[in-house]
Amino acid sequence: MGAASALDKASATPPAVPGPALCALACAELESARESLADPDLHEGVHQARKAIRRARAILALGDGLLGPGGGLIDRELRTLNRSLSFLRDAHALVEVLDRLLARERKDDTRKVLQRAREAAIAARARIGGAATRSDPGLHARRAMLDVLGAALPALDWTRSTPAGLRMAIADGDLRSHEARLRACESGEDEDWHRWRRRARRAAHQRRALEAVGMPVPPDSDRFDRQTTHRLGQAQDLALLLDHCRRDSPFSKDDRHSLRERAQPALQRARRRIARHVAERRDACTTD
Repeated sequence: MGAASALDKASATPPAVPGPALCALACAELESARESLADPDLHEGVHQARKAIRRARAILALGDGLLGPGGGLIDRELRTLNRSLSFLRDAHALVEVLDRLLARERKDDTRKVLQRAREAAIAARARIGGAATRSDPGLHARRAMLDVLGAALPALDWTRSTPAGLRMAIADGDLRSHEARLRACESGEDEDWHRWRRRARRAAHQRRALEAVGMPVPPDSDRFDRQTTHRLGQAQDLALLLDHCRRDSPFSKDDRHSLRERAQPALQRARRRIARHVAERRDACTTD
């Protein structure tokens, strides 16, 4: 059964004890990840698999400290597996970023730099994809690991995930996301912005999971609206581009310099707009 089918089934009959239904959702996400890794389109499959694994980890985090020691073990293995796929995802995401930047750029000299960077990124993506499929043909080893971890999930003590405990987990996640937002907007550091995005994304996954099993959850005043989500995506594009302008970059030295000159101030402007917009939204909610 796919993740969507499991969600539909769970939401149709809200359980008195939500833990087993959450287990079913997590199992469905790992099965979805496994199927995605078999996709003939390697890079799209990896992208979808990583998203499904993140959703499964968000569900596991709802039971943190309650599911028994096996919960932490499964989560660590899922984190390791997802990280092992990140270099494939980053290689493809870089090409996508350059495509989006090219679509928006009108200056001919900048377009030439972006086009050269795109060609270099495509070549790097091919090298990384080839190396990955040679070391793990068909990503079979990773798919087998997902089978093992999916089989282990039902052995955890899901009955201890009570509605009260899950509401506390949501409140804790909201607080962590809120603190991460304040820190990111104050410091401007890349890692702080990444942390805020990760925590907000996990909080959103957890809300959707609880809603799927019929549990009402309070609204989140820090939840991204469409405009914030769009701007965060644009800022993430620029941050990813800058990450690939270091010494191990696929780009030439001159192109790295040109790309940094363009992307660094644009990233700072984007983050200032996001911080200002989010602050305005929270002020409006407080006033209402």
